[in-house]
Amino acid sequence: MNANDMGATSGPQLSHAGAEDPYVRTADPQLVAYEDTFRDEIDAIPTYRPTVGCIIPAYNEAETIAGVLDSLLQQTRLPDVIHLIVNNTSDDSVEIASHYAGPHTRVTPLGEQSTIIYVHDIGKNPDKKVGALNYGYSLVEHMDYLLGVDGDTTPEPDAVENLVNEIASDDRIGGISAIYSIDDSALDKPMAKFLIAGQRAQFSAFNMQNLLKGRNMAVLGGQFSIFSTQALRDVLRDSHQRTPWVNDSEVEDSLLSLQIKSAGYLTKISARARAHVGGMDTLRSLDAQQVKWNFGAIDLMWPGQRGDTKGQPFHPNLRLRWFEHMSMVINITTRFLFILLLAGSLNIHAFVFSPWWLIPPLAAVWLNFRVARSMEFANRRDYLFALLIFPAEIYMVIRMGHFVRAWLKFFSRQQTDNWAAQAKAERGKGVAWTYPFLGALLILVIAGAVWVQLPIGLRSDILAVCWPILGVITVLQTAWMTIKAMKRYRGFKA
Repeated sequence: MNANDMGATSGPQLSHAGAEDPYVRTADPQLVAYEDTFRDEIDAIPTYRPTVGCIIPAYNEAETIAGVLDSLLQQTRLPDVIHLIVNNTSDDSVEIASHYAGPHTRVTPLGEQSTIIYVHDIGKNPDKKVGALNYGYSLVEHMDYLLGVDGDTTPEPDAVENLVNEIASDDRIGGISAIYSIDDSALDKPMAKFLIAGQRAQFSAFNMQNLLKGRNMAVLGGQFSIFSTQALRDVLRDSHQRTPWVNDSEVEDSLLSLQIKSAGYLTKISARARAHVGGMDTLRSLDAQQVKWNFGAIDLMWPGQRGDTKGQPFHPNLRLRWFEHMSMVINITTRFLFILLLAGSLNIHAFVFSPWWLIPPLAAVWLNFRVARSMEFANRRDYLFALLIFPAEIYMVIRMGHFVRAWLKFFSRQQTDNWAAQAKAERGKGVAWTYPFLGALLILVIAGAVWVQLPIGLRSDILAVCWPILGVITVLQTAWMTIKAMKRYRGFKA
């Protein structure tokens, strides 16, 4: 047997394939035949699919619950189970949702998937949303992830898939919040359009701020967030709680986010998952919601102990909250001082207009325009809100009223149910939202009465001192707005 004979019977042959590539290895026919079988065996190996339990706390959501369930059933990645927890309801939420109860199967881009919808009517529940959330947690705590969805939130079709992929990719993540926006397509009243435009800009600025800070999210909003159940179990252990959510905080989601962070986990905002939340379309309802949010944030920020909620002023998740509140104090100071000084200058005929005064509002318009451009679903109304100056300025004044009301309520130590106050406001009742503006008007009237009693020389001296002070504050504020407007968004969309 010569060398050529040995080569013909031992292993793959080498055949000539022309001058350019003289040696091309020819695959063994037996290996080629086995290739398909090998691939089939690999594909047959089961891969672990993390389990996701979705819970939806619902209170009088008859108008929106069908849309929420439809949007969940249209996801590219269906939750393994959906529990709708109806509590304290007085409308047809249960009846509408009951049509969706049972198993559902559909073909998605990821293959055929199934889920089961359960509708639970737990009747009167003193703990309201917190009680519904904890009831839902008891039903899905054995699963890998808990997906919390509000009864008026509709996600984009790939939202669940993106959240699951992101949280499953890193065991350090305890929870991820979707990027929130507000659907403004079905509005008809001018006031509703104005308020929703303001809330869309507010959400967008908040989202972008978190996206640019390493996607760290201080608050995993209950509207559409996914949690690691292992992280929740660690929170229960570390905080000596029986349930993840507690009823002694005005912002149960903020407190849980702090606890998850304290347990050593990351709290993130998604880079891709998006959800549309319900907005407040009246001044009453917006005031009640924002006061509740601000009051709850103050409760967490303030040193010491109020009830059973521990103040944690230096917690990493609260740094952004402190900055937001300090910024609001500066905004209130500059605007109120400008009105007083302008009125005083006009009173003694000492007002002189300077073109330099146009720079701060132009910087604000530039920043608002950048915020509008950063929106994934920006429309003409968002750009008009940013460019016309006055809508954004009026909305800022409205937010100042919420801010003042929240701090006054905190320092007065009122024991009020802010959840009930919000529900009452959404029914069109209550006038508390007017109190800050009536108070501001009273202060202006008193200041005016005192002003006219002062000697003309003293009035001139006061103006000479206060105008430069306001100028310095405004210059610093304008510089900060300019820096924010110049930031690169690195491809993120809010």
